[in-house]
Amino acid sequence: MPAIRRLTSAPPQRFLPALSFPAPFLFRGALALSLTLTLAACDRPAPSAATAPAEVGVVTVAPRSVELADEYNGRVEAVNTARILPRVGGYLERVTYQEGQQVAQGTVLFVIDQRPYRIALDRAQAQLQRARATARLAQVQFKRVGTLFAARATSQEELDNARATAEQARADEQAANAAVADARLNLDYNEVRAPVAGRAGRAMLTAGNLAVANQSLLTSVVAQDPVYVYFDCDEQSYLRYTAARGQARDRAISANTVRVALANEQGFPHTGQVDFLDNQVNPVTGTIRARVRLNNAGGVFTPGLYARVQLVTGTAPQALLVDDKAVRTDQDRKYLYVVSTDGKALRREVTLGRLVGGQRIIEAGLQAGERVAVDGTQKVFYSGAPVKAVPYTTQSAAAE
Repeated sequence: MPAIRRLTSAPPQRFLPALSFPAPFLFRGALALSLTLTLAACDRPAPSAATAPAEVGVVTVAPRSVELADEYNGRVEAVNTARILPRVGGYLERVTYQEGQQVAQGTVLFVIDQRPYRIALDRAQAQLQRARATARLAQVQFKRVGTLFAARATSQEELDNARATAEQARADEQAANAAVADARLNLDYNEVRAPVAGRAGRAMLTAGNLAVANQSLLTSVVAQDPVYVYFDCDEQSYLRYTAARGQARDRAISANTVRVALANEQGFPHTGQVDFLDNQVNPVTGTIRARVRLNNAGGVFTPGLYARVQLVTGTAPQALLVDDKAVRTDQDRKYLYVVSTDGKALRREVTLGRLVGGQRIIEAGLQAGERVAVDGTQKVFYSGAPVKAVPYTTQSAAAE
């Protein structure tokens, strides 16, 4: 049997028809392509020889003496605050002060109806007269019985009874005297007076209302001069003050200069003195409470106001300070850029100290006389980058 040959048919091949262009058309296309390439070459900018270095503002670090101070938040409180309650009850007859005015100690603020108390005083005085008469009679009778007893005309029992009656009469007289004093005192209490000098608040009860003794709040008087400012000092600062002074704990802070400012004041224009330090540290907050005493003759401080407290802790004679915005952060590291003599920005890790008036004390990592980049450091991308150093001033920073 003849072998059957399997023939595999190849896929049909497709051929594009040949394109033919006239010669003038080809010439014009070549000319247009040449012109396009020439124009593109003309528009391309010429490569620069080198990238210009970043411009940074620098300051030269010089050691200087600075005052070290810590700042705390405080609250103004009055030295004396009195809640005015009536000591006797009755209907208010009149209010004798102007709400909000400054009152002196002893100024009459309210008057309670005095008629019932005058009657009580008259009754007590009448009882006193009766007791005095009884005492005089008892004394006369005691002397008469004594004379009879000396003449053996009466018994010892009669003498003892006369003596007891006379002593009881004297005691009744003393009780009547005390009752008169009590009635007179209650009559005086009808005039409710300011126990301290200060500014009186609004009247909580007006004329015609019933005031209950030792219960009804009539008003309050808050002393204005001097005033206290209370603040809480953290535990670490307190231990630092104690170690630096080397004194007893209750005098560690009181020896420091204290300045105070209100929320709308610049700097710390008021000076005071710490006159109280608490006897224990609060274990919940880790702070100890202190108090500043301030003169308030001008009435600048009002109890309840927020205050800023600056506690001076000493001086640093050779401190190196840089603008705080020169300090940069890399995770948990603090660094800044120092410009070398050959115009390169070198990264320098530093140890920071306190902030003093916008200037940061550098405790380690910086030497006096070095130039620190303050402005333009965002243009420095690596240590050793070339920079153009220009003097940095506060005026140039404000212009930016």
